[in-house]
Amino acid sequence: MIDRAIPALLALCAAFAAWAADPPLIGREAPDFALRAMAGDNVRLSEARGQVVVLSFFGSRCNTCRAQLAQLDGVYRTYGPAGLVVYGVSIDDDEAGARSFAQGVRVGVPMLSAPAKAVGREYAIDRLPSLVILDRAGKVRYLPRDPKSRGEPAYVAQLRRLLDE
Repeated sequence: MIDRAIPALLALCAAFAAWAADPPLIGREAPDFALRAMAGDNVRLSEARGQVVVLSFFGSRCNTCRAQLAQLDGVYRTYGPAGLVVYGVSIDDDEAGARSFAQGVRVGVPMLSAPAKAVGREYAIDRLPSLVILDRAGKVRYLPRDPKSRGEPAYVAQLRRLLDE
């Protein structure tokens, strides 16, 4: 019995270590994309090099996404002059619904459409809303996971550090 318990325990420890480790994108160059903007010019992510970038992945039926985008709009208005760029990225199948959602949110950040979901897969988006924060060199630095923070979100401190680098 002990002979079987030890390998099982080791496998459990390895699984926990993999779960607790940084996600695989952290520290890597962000996958580039070119997406259609819902209003204004289309966007190629690599053209934002030299800026700190926040990607906010959302879906049109996600009320938490709406709140997060509104919060990000305030962060963008505050830190945009310091070099912050924010993009809302819809990974919605329903392009008309995504466009209607984007118009209803009324934020000043560019809202982009990725209906084929390839961008969501490249960034391993497994829940909505999801944030991905890139440094000025285009590397993924943070993947905040707390969309319901009260007051100033924890990711703002991370953004300040990146803007100061």
